[in-house]
Amino acid sequence: MPASIEDYALIGDCETAALVCRDGSIDWLCLPRFDSAACLAALLGTREHGRWRIAPAARGGRSRRHYLPGTVVLETVFVHPQGVASVIDFMPIRHGMANCGERSDLVRIVCGRSGTVDMKMDLTLRFDYGATVPWVTRLEQNDGIRAVAGPAMTILRSPEPLQGKGLATTCEFKIKAGEMKPFVLTYCPSHLAEPPPLDAHLELERTERWWRDWSGRCKVGSDWRGPVRRSLLTLKALTYWPTGGVVAAPTTSLPEAPGGVRNWDYRYCWLRDATRTLLALMAAGYYDEAQAWQGWLTRAVAGSPEQAQIMYGVGGERHLWEWELDWLPGYKGARPVRVGNLAATQLQLDVYGELIDALYQARLGGLPRDRDSWALQRALVNHLAAIWQQPDEGIWEVRGGPQPFTFSKVMAWVALDRAIKTVEMHDWQGPASRWRTVRDAIHADVLANGFSTKRNSFVQTYGGNTTDASLLLLPMVGFIDGKDPRMLGTIEAIEKELLANGLVRRYLPSRTEDGLPGSEPTFLACSFWLADAYAMAGRWQEAHELFERLLLLRNDVGLLSEEYDTARHRMAGNFPQALSHIALVNTALLLEKGVKRA
Repeated sequence: MPASIEDYALIGDCETAALVCRDGSIDWLCLPRFDSAACLAALLGTREHGRWRIAPAARGGRSRRHYLPGTVVLETVFVHPQGVASVIDFMPIRHGMANCGERSDLVRIVCGRSGTVDMKMDLTLRFDYGATVPWVTRLEQNDGIRAVAGPAMTILRSPEPLQGKGLATTCEFKIKAGEMKPFVLTYCPSHLAEPPPLDAHLELERTERWWRDWSGRCKVGSDWRGPVRRSLLTLKALTYWPTGGVVAAPTTSLPEAPGGVRNWDYRYCWLRDATRTLLALMAAGYYDEAQAWQGWLTRAVAGSPEQAQIMYGVGGERHLWEWELDWLPGYKGARPVRVGNLAATQLQLDVYGELIDALYQARLGGLPRDRDSWALQRALVNHLAAIWQQPDEGIWEVRGGPQPFTFSKVMAWVALDRAIKTVEMHDWQGPASRWRTVRDAIHADVLANGFSTKRNSFVQTYGGNTTDASLLLLPMVGFIDGKDPRMLGTIEAIEKELLANGLVRRYLPSRTEDGLPGSEPTFLACSFWLADAYAMAGRWQEAHELFERLLLLRNDVGLLSEEYDTARHRMAGNFPQALSHIALVNTALLLEKGVKRA
């Protein structure tokens, strides 16, 4: 049975990632990309579906862990009656590695701190998300094993003799004070030659230096520098370096509610995160990453405007077929376990606004001008001007059929507004007069149909009587002033209907035809958005208090999930969640610099 979500920490190489439990077990690893099939999948099942644990052989003692400063290199310290030992876990950054080829490595260095501790290593490899048992042979040098299944090959090099036991690989050894013993798991395609061994100690130095150089460029100097820098490091770790795409999370099917069915694959790149990701990166001084993300955006959506999607693969792939892994029991019994995401085929009008706004913010931030990109944006805006009145599935990707979501219309307005500003402020060519007519029509339409005078608040859908947390963003995107009575009424409605123990739910599924059974807990990004809305309304003390409370929900190494169950005091949803960390960064910057920045 896997641990609680908050018991995991992230390590990664900017191409894929692994989740390490506080008990020394790696329960999730996809190789060689974020969206590749997992070879360690105990997170969604049992140890028989793949795990790699290194820990004291005998029970007793306790563990604590931390990231080495300014890095995503994790150290787990085991304090045991025999002494103290630690395990340092990291993934070398591939694009700086000599003779990298098509390999990917995960390194675990066992260090003796005091006394002599009996340790045990237990590796169960299962390819294809826990379905396939590989064929295991010993290396010729007798310093490890080779596991092959179809196109995949992994090699474990060990300083200690290995033995097979019950379709797993184990070894027991002692670690004395001052000793360091590296275990290295290497992946490459099975048709290639066996990759040469790497020097684990040199790679540790190189990886630490790389991350510290990167995090040292952070220009945020507020009281929240620590949480902000950890969030930025997490976002960098969720970046697919070859293309610049940023995955929403490195996991799939971590449930929104215990044992529930709202389990989705988040190992893809959402356009919805574009604006806030760019703002966070640029404000912290990471313009190379912002430019890479901008490049991914324009390449991913290139093509016919009618075929624009809400999400893409890390390389810009469009076909994200959704299917179920029926051999996996799911995280603590939450089924189905899904791969792919059917929402990629939905019409969600808000992503047009996110895309156009992101590229507009990139121009304001000083990123290089790209006239070819502007031609594509112009075509997308013209297409949106023709379809904005259509119902859609909305920001929350409901599966109950299209509806006239208010926030979708607002973001259509954003797309037209930013396109007009690009023409007027940057002297680029476009039918600004025609766009202005459409923009003003959308604004009037939202005020007439998306605002309820009876409720004195904006509503989730035209003519509806429920609210939606996405409406908290209306001041942030410039649709309405944060102190406008209509916005103040919307905040009050959200406080009344969507707050659960002080945190914000996205909407009320029981009152929304979202096509899904069950319920969900509070959504962390929405809770940060409420802090933003408080700030925009001039309620600074409440904004600070809510933000400080949200910081306390991070786990011991500073990571946030998608959602938080206030009744059980547990994290929920996929982990770590990029949108939650993006929201943390942007709220910290807003509170630091004031409303003028928004």
